[in-house]
Amino acid sequence: MIRTTEGNVRQRGDKWYYSFEAAPVNGKRQRIERVGGLTKKEAQKALRKAIDDYERGGLRSKLEDMSVSDYMDYWLKNYVEKNLKYNTRKNYSNIIENYIKPKLGKYRIKTISPAVIQQFINEVASTQLERTKQPPKKHTVEIVLTVIKEALKRVVFPYQVIKENPAGYVEMPKYAPTPEKTRQDLKIISYDQYEQLLKACPPADSYHMPLVIAFNTGMRRGEALGLTWDRVNLDEGWIKIDQQMIQKGDGVFDLEFPKSQAGYRIIEIGRTLIEELKAKRKAQSENRLRYGEYYNESNFVCTWENGNPVTPGYIKYRSRKLQDDLGFPFSFHSLRHTHATMLLESGEKLKVVQERLGHAKMATTADTYLHVTQDMRRRTVDLFENFLKQKRSRLPLFVGKVPLNNNSQLQI
Repeated sequence: MIRTTEGNVRQRGDKWYYSFEAAPVNGKRQRIERVGGLTKKEAQKALRKAIDDYERGGLRSKLEDMSVSDYMDYWLKNYVEKNLKYNTRKNYSNIIENYIKPKLGKYRIKTISPAVIQQFINEVASTQLERTKQPPKKHTVEIVLTVIKEALKRVVFPYQVIKENPAGYVEMPKYAPTPEKTRQDLKIISYDQYEQLLKACPPADSYHMPLVIAFNTGMRRGEALGLTWDRVNLDEGWIKIDQQMIQKGDGVFDLEFPKSQAGYRIIEIGRTLIEELKAKRKAQSENRLRYGEYYNESNFVCTWENGNPVTPGYIKYRSRKLQDDLGFPFSFHSLRHTHATMLLESGEKLKVVQERLGHAKMATTADTYLHVTQDMRRRTVDLFENFLKQKRSRLPLFVGKVPLNNNSQLQI
């Protein structure tokens, strides 16, 4: 049984006082007594607030009077900023500023109802965006609802301002089934197109190394750019992935851990990439001598001539330019999709591809590359049929009747 703090009120002169027993300090009793007001009722109210402040650090009474707008700021500062990744923090902040505060910010956090939140989500899903002249995509609406649910979940616990989450009753608007992603949607490139990219980005080009790493491993952009030489073993042929580079501003970057446990992995690499990496390491040694004291010792694999690391912002810009220059659909993420598709089409198991890509769930891999997995399922049926065909061809040919027992016969 949890013991709660109890207190009393009493009148002294023309004022009412409240008091309650606090936790002992060094074994000595600690009793708190304060003026509660001019009436017994005022003192009792002051006592309840004082005990609540004492037991919860004053946070509950503070949150009870807070607006949704102010609470979202409080949640961002005290939870999101301390616990979530940079890109997630940035995304949540944009959702709060652009969607939640303008419509829900005026409501009191303690009394906002499921009906109000449901109406808000319905409006978000149906309102045209100024930039696209179209309603937001389903994924955007899902993120908006997720932010509200996650923020209000902490109002229930640990803050204990409300007993249940009003956003838990809110449903997503109905959407038509999402069309299956095609090769065109994923911007998967052919090997001939990859050779065009190599020709446009020779080894001296700062885009070359990220290009060949992503094509040969399926690594994400941030993983390839965050790769350092101490995580590369050229003798045994593997790369360790345990960090990724993120863009935090113009020319400003940071390194973060993977989002999920599946992101931590070892990727085996082949002779083609090993030779590329050896050539890059040699080029860096030569540039180190050429630039001298002006060379930046960063230890990154993907660098400019002066040793400065290649950043996500540059890769994003350069990928758009290459798409325009070469005339076929392309993004840096195309390389990851292309690598996975080539592995699956070559007969690699789905589980192996999932682990190589660092997907937390096999369903993500299967759903993303449905265009390939459908062909794989068809090949599985064909393999089984061929197996049965071979087995049947080895069966002896019986003509007439085969005796089963004394009383029955099987007609062939």
